[in-house]
Amino acid sequence: MDIHGSDRDRADGGGERRRDRSFSAFGARVPASALPPGLHVVATPIGNLGDITLRALHTLAGADAVLAEDTRVSRVLLDHYGIDAPLIPYHEHNAAAMRPQVLARLAAGQALALISDAGTPLVSDPGYKLVLDAVEAEAAVSAVPGASAVMAALVLGGLPTDRFFFEGFLPEKSGARRTRLAELAAVPGTLVFFESARRLADALADVAAVLGPRPAAVARELTKKFEEVRRGTADALAARYAAEGAPRGECVVLVSRPAAEAPPSAEDLDARIAAALDTLSVKDAAAAVAGATGLPRRDVYGRAVALAAARRGGR
Repeated sequence: MDIHGSDRDRADGGGERRRDRSFSAFGARVPASALPPGLHVVATPIGNLGDITLRALHTLAGADAVLAEDTRVSRVLLDHYGIDAPLIPYHEHNAAAMRPQVLARLAAGQALALISDAGTPLVSDPGYKLVLDAVEAEAAVSAVPGASAVMAALVLGGLPTDRFFFEGFLPEKSGARRTRLAELAAVPGTLVFFESARRLADALADVAAVLGPRPAAVARELTKKFEEVRRGTADALAARYAAEGAPRGECVVLVSRPAAEAPPSAEDLDARIAAALDTLSVKDAAAAVAGATGLPRRDVYGRAVALAAARRGGR
């Protein structure tokens, strides 16, 4: 694809492109400020179109072009605010081919805006490599912050926010998902996942199986008309969504950090490891129990190996 033209550009008699670099807000037409050359990473609404910032509107209206994950989705936003900017598709399927063209425009001194379908770019989208290449090419890169589904969910979830770990999407298959959850068991902060509605109940069930009945929350349709946040333990939420069926909309799952507790007795430790071995490999069971108890993983792994061997010998 050639990114140097757009059917929304207009030409004057001399062939120069001429655009209305302004936007509509509060019933008025606002001229956009001149943008410095470089890549401007712009956060866009995650649901409610009113979530955008005035700086973001200035940036989108003033940019020479806007790199968009899905131009159809982004066109709705730009049309809502009367922004007449060329939209260029930039997504995971064309990113490798598009980056050289984008870098060439940056080298020529253009101001380009990068947006995703919703929220802050680079969070679970292909923008990272473009920013990395732009930095290596010594092009200016700036951030225009705004809406984020991760931050909105943390604010509403009712779980600790002083530390958190954003995982993105967990693996689709249960075995791989449980393995990854076991690796995250010891993270000393709230875990944040994106999850599809159709896998939500199964994912929560795996969270409960590996991490135990930790406090959790599911935030759905954030900032939209039917926004909903459900709170409870991971096992209770799994059972509820399994009974009700998959909800609609996009979901953010929060899981609380491990609870601080006194070191378990040898008998309690063996019982925890034995329960984990019912569903997990020795390695993953050791990781999950170590994360839950705060014990050194090496010590727990050694005990898990012994218990697994004893099980095999008793068959």
